[in-house]
Amino acid sequence: MRISEMNWRQVEAYLQRDDRAVLPLGSTEQHAGLSLSVDSILSEKVAADAAQPLGVPVFPVLAYGLTPYFLAYPGSVSLRVETYGRLIRDILDSLARTGFRRLLIVNGHGGNQPAHAVAIEWMADHPGVRVKFHSWWNAPLTWAKVQEIDPVASHASWMENFPWTRLPGVEPPAEPKPMIDFARLRLLDPDGLRDYLGDGNFGGLYQRPDADMLALWRVAVAETRELLEGPWQ
Repeated sequence: MRISEMNWRQVEAYLQRDDRAVLPLGSTEQHAGLSLSVDSILSEKVAADAAQPLGVPVFPVLAYGLTPYFLAYPGSVSLRVETYGRLIRDILDSLARTGFRRLLIVNGHGGNQPAHAVAIEWMADHPGVRVKFHSWWNAPLTWAKVQEIDPVASHASWMENFPWTRLPGVEPPAEPKPMIDFARLRLLDPDGLRDYLGDGNFGGLYQRPDADMLALWRVAVAETRELLEGPWQ
């Protein structure tokens, strides 16, 4: 039920029996040796895997977000907060106008958190529509699973290294990277941050066995699906 695989008549027919939809939010930014689209790939896939058994349509991922700190890494793209807020509002306006009343935003990037505030503000102006905001990777059950597998995990580390975010021919380092100093990180401009981070991994192992990653993914999909199933009041 991806919107990209439906036409407008099929969406109209769907809205006669259901009013739920999923909007994934991603980012285009450095992830060490992983794809620049990690956050977009993961948010869209977890949304699609969660929604598929329920027959709920998933809109294309918004692939650009808020990541000004990574702009010294080629390929990273960041929107301004004002631009991003307007995009979120315009998308929500469009979905509500065509009849969607229960919307799950599946966020894949920590920098996109302002979208949550926009969604809350938007809901106040649209009392007939419900919006849930779900940052899938640090939701309670998923984060607990991360901690169970390996508590040393962060940006561009093993916890984002799935078979579908790896690049062919790119071998990750075998040794873990020491965790960065987050207090220092927050004070750096993009060039200083690149000098400090190096390859872009925040710390921890670069890769873990696929069995660990699939176990984590199952939890993430189930937790996302539970939000879609309700309650919505």
